[in-house]
Amino acid sequence: MMRIVPPKSFTYEAGDQAILLLHGFTGSTRDVKKLGLYVKERGWTSHAPLYTGHGEQPERLLQVHPRTWWEDAVAGYWELREKGYTDIVVAGVSLGGVFALKVASELPVTGLVTMSTPIQGKNTSEFYQRVLDYFIEYKKLQGKKKLEIEEEMPCFQEQEAPHLEEIQEMIQEAREGLPRIQAPTYILQGTLDDAVYRKSAPLIYHEVGAKDKSLKWYEKSGHRITTGEESRQVNEDIYTFLIKDKKAFME
Repeated sequence: MMRIVPPKSFTYEAGDQAILLLHGFTGSTRDVKKLGLYVKERGWTSHAPLYTGHGEQPERLLQVHPRTWWEDAVAGYWELREKGYTDIVVAGVSLGGVFALKVASELPVTGLVTMSTPIQGKNTSEFYQRVLDYFIEYKKLQGKKKLEIEEEMPCFQEQEAPHLEEIQEMIQEAREGLPRIQAPTYILQGTLDDAVYRKSAPLIYHEVGAKDKSLKWYEKSGHRITTGEESRQVNEDIYTFLIKDKKAFME
């Protein structure tokens, strides 16, 4: 069996401005690492917390309440504040985008970036399918063959996953908080993503309270917008937003 090197939280310290990077459900900090390095090289500190149970055995993921992941995201914000950063932009991918919306509606931030973020309802079976996909990919990384994975799957499926409904609850909370968000907002969405995400992007744009807001579509991107074909452009666009946001903050 191959040894898997688990992902970790990271902090790349650079300038006085900071960006909090929040990864998605069943993802990890690897999903935002390139973005973190990109802005760090240009003078921005970046911090990405790894949610509890992510990057570990799939069985562990099912044991953790999604509310714990939200607490991990908030703890990441306060870690930056405790280090002296007051100019904080929050950015998130997918579920991380949901958390970013909640952070921006509940805590002081100077900017908000959402990527591939759902704001419409998804049923629990869709979240559970993501867990099954994660199970398969994790076992492949362990070097297991297709037959071995198929043999282990029934035992894994016997585990209950009652906590996944909390994700839907937090999506609803994020939507309810949209009118309270006043920080400049940048919404990024791939046109090849699933419908629930494509429909959510304009909803976020229209319902967010910020006067300074923009929505950009990426024609060649699916859900994994930070690691896909247009990831370099995504990084450049977010950095451009950071510069613009910083100038507005200083005025």
